[in-house]
This record gives sequence, structure tokens and C-alpha cells, in this order.
Amino acid sequence: MKKPIKKPIRKAIIPAAGLGTRFLPFTKAIPKEMLPLVDTPTIQYIIKEAVDSGISEILIITNSNKSAMENHFDHSYELEEKLKEAGKEEELKQIKDIADMATIYYARQKENLGLGHAVYCARTFVEEEPFAVLLPDNMIECEHCGTGLQQLIDTYESVHTSVVGVQQMSKELLPRYGVVDLGNSWRQEETIHMLNGIVEKPQPGTEPGDYGIFGRYILTPEIFDVLEEMVIRQKTEGEKEIHLTKALVELMTTQMIYAKVMNGKRYDIGDKMGFLKANLEFAMRRPDMREELAAFMQELLDRNS
Repeated sequence: MKKPIKKPIRKAIIPAAGLGTRFLPFTKAIPKEMLPLVDTPTIQYIIKEAVDSGISEILIITNSNKSAMENHFDHSYELEEKLKEAGKEEELKQIKDIADMATIYYARQKENLGLGHAVYCARTFVEEEPFAVLLPDNMIECEHCGTGLQQLIDTYESVHTSVVGVQQMSKELLPRYGVVDLGNSWRQEETIHMLNGIVEKPQPGTEPGDYGIFGRYILTPEIFDVLEEMVIRQKTEGEKEIHLTKALVELMTTQMIYAKVMNGKRYDIGDKMGFLKANLEFAMRRPDMREELAAFMQELLDRNS
């Protein structure tokens, strides 16, 4: 095993080049990452999680259909001027804060070759540093345990090697995720385990456990050596996708990898039902919406009972 790398986590990658087929026809022209939770695009919550976790630079992996997302995080001088003239100071501050919330870069994934390939597209941005990966389909909230990414960063600062975020899932959900084989806990810490293996989207009955990868990673730069070999193989052997989970399994032969059992409530906003549930829950937290929405939902239930 190689010696652990002891460097801080400063950079994050958000792979957002997927086609969003689960949300067609909406995603024919608009990125799924721009789907709103009430009035805020889901990608904005993901970037806020990174910023609140101490990340200073963010690279979003996009494709040619994602310009709306790039525009959202840029300044809109015409709109800002109109709001200023209208005296709408609160709205003006809100849109300025969006543009100023982080240093964001963009890189295009020219071919849809999977998550591993999307991460590989970030190799020149990362260079020789450990880095975070946040998948925008998943969100987690925990009132007293920090952001989801912060939990992984805290773990990395203890183990100084790659860390994968996991949560316990129902058997019905496991075939949709990478499922981990957890080893012994680390230094008596029951939420940190040595990783024995990963199975990508296992067939029912073949799962190595009931913990699935949540969509948060801290990875060391050695992952790019593995991904580069996989990219070469893909070109010669014609594989359709380069899976990040397979790269992690290969990395485990030279580097110990840990799984962090993440605390908090998980939202699967890449799924239609999960997205609808999250919208209702987020709306019910809003004092300006809660009472009217609760009355409407009760009326809807009464009409359909």
C-alpha cells in the first residue's frame, strides 16, 4: 500500500453531463440540475454544500446542453440593473450572491462515457491534490452533524486516503446503486469502515451488503492513473461506460479505501418521486407556503379518498 497523502481538500468536482433521461421531456432542452426545489435549482444546493464544507474551487463537468446552468451562476448585469432601478434590493442581493457564492469552472465531457470518464475529465484541474466529488442527484441534511461532504472531509483528515460516503438502503433501492462490502470499523469508530469491495448495481439477491454509495467521495489523485488505463481500454475494447466504482475497486489493490456511514436525511432528487417528495418537504418549511400547501394537500386527499 502507498503512503497516505496528507493534503487539505480544496477542490470539488460536480459531474453534471448526464442526459437526464428520467426527467424527459423536461430535460430535452433544460439541464436536470436546473430542476428547482421550490424556487432554487438543485445544483445550487450542491454547490452550497461544497462551499459550506470549505471548498474554494469547483469544477462542473457539463455537456453542450448545459448553458442554462452556466448562466445561472454568472452575473446578469441587465437584470441586476433593472432590479436596482426598481429598488428591489432583496432580489438584487439574492441574484448577486448566487454569482459570487464560489469560484466555478466548467469542462465539457465530449462523450457520454459514464461517471468515471466524467471524473477523468477533471485531471488537469485537480493536478496532484486529493479532491471531492459530489453527485447532484443526491442531497443530505443533518442538523447537528455538518454537511454531507464535511462528514467525509473530517473522515479523510483522520485516515488520509480515499473515502466513499454510504448509507443503509432498502433492498428495493440497492440495484440502482453501487453497493459496498464493509470491513472492520476503524479505530473503534463504528461509522468508518475499511472497504472490502463494491458491486455496481447488483442483481437482487447478489448484494454484498445493504449499504449503498451515496454520491459523495473524497479521492486521492492516484485515481487518475487507474482511470487513464480504463480510458485506454475503452478505446481498444469498446466498452460503453467507464464506471467510477470499478476504478475504485482497482485502486483498492494499491491504496486502502474507507467508507463513511453518513448521518442525516437523504434526498434522491434524481428520481421523479424523490424529487416530488423533496419539493413538498422544502415547501412545507416555508412560512409563506406551509399553511396554504397543507390545506391544499388535505383537500387533495379528501377528493381522492
